[in-house]
Amino acid sequence: MIVRFAGGPLAGRELETTDAPWAGGWLAVGDADWGLYIPVHRDRATGVVLAEARVTTPRWWRRPTWDS
Repeated sequence: MIVRFAGGPLAGRELETTDAPWAGGWLAVGDADWGLYIPVHRDRATGVVLAEARVTTPRWWRRPTWDS
């Protein structure tokens, strides 16, 4: 299966992987920032999956106490 990335630090890149289902995940290449990619479309004819970057806030992030 080929995964094509849209947006985020991996935009324009392709990943070749096994044919097992792919639910997405956090990915990075080299010194690039990490990006959360979610599969949004699979072409049934070719098996190519389009994955787009999702903007998220880390769970550990908290609003500063002085901002209350």
